[in-house]
Amino acid sequence: MDIGQRLKAVRTKAALSQRELAKRSGVTNGFISQIEKNQVSPSVASLRKVLAGIPMSLASFFTDETALDSEVVFRAADMPDLGSHPISYRLVGHSRANRAIGMLQEILPPGADTGDDMLSHDGEECGIIIKGQVEVTIGEQIHLLGAGDGYYFDSRTPHRFRNVDEQECVLISANTPATF
Repeated sequence: MDIGQRLKAVRTKAALSQRELAKRSGVTNGFISQIEKNQVSPSVASLRKVLAGIPMSLASFFTDETALDSEVVFRAADMPDLGSHPISYRLVGHSRANRAIGMLQEILPPGADTGDDMLSHDGEECGIIIKGQVEVTIGEQIHLLGAGDGYYFDSRTPHRFRNVDEQECVLISANTPATF
């Protein structure tokens, strides 16, 4: 997907100038311009911040507006990657309107993490590690999980994921309400 072209189309459809979207989002209009010209690739957090000014969810942003809500099978090649390099977040059910569940296939290369800042948002999330290992920090607790291990926690608790292994980590996660 051409993120720049998509952002411009969404912004235009919402009848917003770059300046107005920037003001609503708390970013510079230069940043909006750079995204639309594909001069920068925004992180998930940055794109979410920009889309909050429309308002629009990440899932809606990456959804093909012509897709039918009756779609029940989602081929790997068709699932949008909502991650920011190097982490991959492949979203299942991206074309379903008003999803109650966000389900992702996450791939974290060796050394990858979700960032220095802990994540926190409404809802609950859970997951199971399919391959490799991941260090999960939930509040003050740090856990090392391997293939077959799982987690479940209140997403309002600050949390972070980090691959401390020498091989990629693959996990399947779900969250509700759907934040992706």
